[in-house]
Amino acid sequence: MVATDNKTTAVTPAKILETGLAFFSSKVLLTAAKLDMFTLLADGGKSANEIATALGLQQRGLYDFLDALVSLGFLNRDGLKEQALYSNTTETGMFLNRKHPAYIGGLLEMANNRLFGFWNDFEEALRTGKPQNELKGGGEPVFATLYADEQKLEEFVAAMAGSQAGSFMAFAKKFDFSPYSTHCDIGGSGGHLSAHIVKNNPHMHSITFDLPPVAPVAQRNLYAMDVDDKVEVVSGDFFTDPFPVAEVITMGNILHDWDLPTKKLLIKKAYDALPKGGALAVIENIIDDERRQNTFGLLISLNMLIETEGGFDYTAADFTEWAREAGFTNIQVIPLAGPSSAIIAYK
Repeated sequence: MVATDNKTTAVTPAKILETGLAFFSSKVLLTAAKLDMFTLLADGGKSANEIATALGLQQRGLYDFLDALVSLGFLNRDGLKEQALYSNTTETGMFLNRKHPAYIGGLLEMANNRLFGFWNDFEEALRTGKPQNELKGGGEPVFATLYADEQKLEEFVAAMAGSQAGSFMAFAKKFDFSPYSTHCDIGGSGGHLSAHIVKNNPHMHSITFDLPPVAPVAQRNLYAMDVDDKVEVVSGDFFTDPFPVAEVITMGNILHDWDLPTKKLLIKKAYDALPKGGALAVIENIIDDERRQNTFGLLISLNMLIETEGGFDYTAADFTEWAREAGFTNIQVIPLAGPSSAIIAYK
């Protein structure tokens, strides 16, 4: 027992156990997402037997699986066991229903199919500083592997779109685009950030810039979002090719993939491509300067340890130092959705 201000607070191991065994609940949610359970339930509640038949599940563990999702807050339930009807919560019905435009399940699919196993070797990553993904078995770097396989590339683009959708939409609305007319998204992947910018700022014209294998994916997405007339897909390598000239340059979850010299190189290339008064906007899970609050940002940085040879996330103070070294003068931070922020560097 701990006494604080004449009150006695019980000390329990609850948080230790909850965190230490969090992979139990993580795998339950990831499996439900992989099975597409939340899309199945989008049309209304179903019994456990209906769910089992549709998803190919057997009886042992069925009610524990479904009721664990209820207990975790990912399903609603009316009734008990044989009389129960299971349905989506507001959140799962929106974000994990594949038919909903706010779907983020691609990120969970990638976590289930790739990351979950890699994190089993986290201790080795800390001891060696080496990636624990495909590189560990002598494979190609993660991006070479993804871009060489059409199915993996589609999964990765969908995962990134899902994880970034909220922050991209928030940035498109919060950043003041009124002084500008042209934009380029470096490492634009499926073109989603460009799409949100032109949708929310009709006067803007945008370029989404990435490697050639991504171009067909981006083109399909832009057509589906009805912005293909406002966004141009340009192929290139942001390491070897000059950046397209634009008044606003963005990088969404790009810098954290690389080591410090490469981060500085990309920031300097953006500076060189911008006109005077132009802006570089970096959108990431920026770690708070005291490194105490943004747990998600810290964990994503550790995932960079697992996935890359030198990548890491960083604080606003870190970025400010690098940006000023490149020549930028004025730095602004815009909080976005959840743990993400945009740091704007003005030339």
